[in-house]
Amino acid sequence: MQHTHYDRILGILCSVLDAHSAALFLPDRGFFSPGGEEGGRYYIASAFSLGNRLDFSADIHEGRGLVGWILRNREPLLVANFDQRQNYLGYYTGNEEQSIKAFMGCALPGESGALCVDSKRQYSFSEKDQKMLHLFADLIAQLQSDGSGKEEERLMLKHYAALRTIHALRRQYSRWAEFLRHFLDLMATITGFGYCILCTRDPGGESYSVEGENTPLMLKPGQTPPSFPMTHGIVGWVFRNSSQLCSDSAEGSPEAVLLGKDTNLPPFQTVFALPLVIQRKTRGVLCLAHDLPQPVSGATQDFVRMAAEHFSLFLENLYVKCRLRDLHREMQTKADGM
Repeated sequence: MQHTHYDRILGILCSVLDAHSAALFLPDRGFFSPGGEEGGRYYIASAFSLGNRLDFSADIHEGRGLVGWILRNREPLLVANFDQRQNYLGYYTGNEEQSIKAFMGCALPGESGALCVDSKRQYSFSEKDQKMLHLFADLIAQLQSDGSGKEEERLMLKHYAALRTIHALRRQYSRWAEFLRHFLDLMATITGFGYCILCTRDPGGESYSVEGENTPLMLKPGQTPPSFPMTHGIVGWVFRNSSQLCSDSAEGSPEAVLLGKDTNLPPFQTVFALPLVIQRKTRGVLCLAHDLPQPVSGATQDFVRMAAEHFSLFLENLYVKCRLRDLHREMQTKADGM
């Protein structure tokens, strides 16, 4: 895979995380320590930045600076408020590093290297963003290790292009119904599943409802969205256990286990469902289903997980905005009553 393709992936990573720069650090195989042992020095193998001050000639050494700490310890790092007086990055020219306010990075799994992002805004990265970064690192490491060829490369670039489109949806469609419909349509199209559905937890927490679908199988115009007990179906299981479920066996999945009995759904043979965690609670489930048996590849699962993480972030921001709006109304009502 050429570096230009890595650059495109990192550009999408910057867009999804709203970062200033993203950089992939790989070992300099031509460097040898004084003792004759290889290793210890890294370089920028690929990068994307909103500025033009990245130093591609920079030498990054294990244990030196924030990137070096990740490379030596093989541990993720999130610095919400970066203080240049205590540490440094080492991959910018001029005074550009002084404008960086936040940093996040992780080691490539099973590989020598690190994937890092930074921002000019304090507290711009969260633990959820770190999960997204790990998924990008997983896919980059997979590409480096398996050499699966042009088809895998084409599929991955297709998935990352779709992530960029998903990121842009919230700016294109301000109304929730329109945004959700386009999101579910896109998920079904990219993955090749025939049916994509979002279910949300009802206020009491004892049941869940169908919030949206790409094909009108459950939602009827003018009717109340159907509701199901938490004890019913694959979706209910995901809600209760806050864990993903993938059923792609040759025997398939009877339609009764997707939502519950008497749903009049077609006999789905493949189901992939993921929890959407908001405020540390599973408040939604994104579910993909197909009426034919089909293997769910690792690349497809990685893409759906990344899309679900991004969707969860969007919903969490929406949830916080709604809470703030409700609190403002309560305070206004109390003030008017005084």
